[in-house]
Amino acid sequence: MPRKIIPPAYLLTSLLLMFILDRYLPVQNIISSTFDYPDFNYMATFVRLCGFALTASSALYFKKSATAIRPFETSTALVKGGPYRFTRNPMYLGMVLILIGTAIYLGSLTPWFVIPVFFLIIQECFIKHEEPFLKNIFGKEYQDYKCKVRRWI
Repeated sequence: MPRKIIPPAYLLTSLLLMFILDRYLPVQNIISSTFDYPDFNYMATFVRLCGFALTASSALYFKKSATAIRPFETSTALVKGGPYRFTRNPMYLGMVLILIGTAIYLGSLTPWFVIPVFFLIIQECFIKHEEPFLKNIFGKEYQDYKCKVRRWI
């Protein structure tokens, strides 16, 4: 099977792009500096930590279930516990929170443009392919889960 780019690579690329856009093409500063407004710095840190915690804890549930974590590998268990009770994609949601926290921290407008692009890449390149894949593997169990738990939030 050919190697594919995994979502953390898109996250890191998005973070890098956000910093580049903020530095070289800030367009409009929403917050002059998170250092001048420490509440925004705290909020940004809190949102990023929540995103990281959500992503990491979700990955641990995959590890506990001894199933593949990579999007294009065959799953051996349908994970429905922990954060998967509230969203079918907590790892991706956590990554979006990391990007949101970073955009708050940077304070300019242009880093915010990266977030919907990341969201669309994850939605179109991963989630839309994972769902039929999981339905084929787990059948009615996945369909019932899908009816009870939302895709994002």
